[in-house]
Amino acid sequence: MTKLEKVLYTARVNTTGGRDGGTSRSNDGMLRVNLSAPGSPEAGTNPEQLFAAGWSACFLSAVRLVAAKKKIALPSSLSIDAEVDLGLAEGGYHLAARLGVNLPGMDEETARGLVEAASHICPYSLATSGNIEVHYNAITSESVDRIRETQHA
Repeated sequence: MTKLEKVLYTARVNTTGGRDGGTSRSNDGMLRVNLSAPGSPEAGTNPEQLFAAGWSACFLSAVRLVAAKKKIALPSSLSIDAEVDLGLAEGGYHLAARLGVNLPGMDEETARGLVEAASHICPYSLATSGNIEVHYNAITSESVDRIRETQHA
């Protein structure tokens, strides 16, 4: 376990009611969300969506940090598609995740290198490493074209 040497920020959120009709609120008032179970018709989000949003935002920042250190120009349309699965395994509930890092116009080797390096510095990636199944995918114009070609072949 890694022990923090210096705390940079502490998020404080109070949750009542859980994932089925609950509410989460941050102490600073910047976050207030209603919660609902996945697939529920009720208005609200669920913990898996919140986790996907937090992880993808953090990972995007990690990609930017790595690119800046390596002096690599990033596309202005850089984005991340995060998918977090809730499922059953070994008699209990578990998570799995996929992060698709959209880097249009970048060559595949550079894109894969950025994604790999970001996975070693993003706090969410570090926290989940070895704990859940995670797949990272660098999506470039080249990889999209190749997929389209194989679908039409």
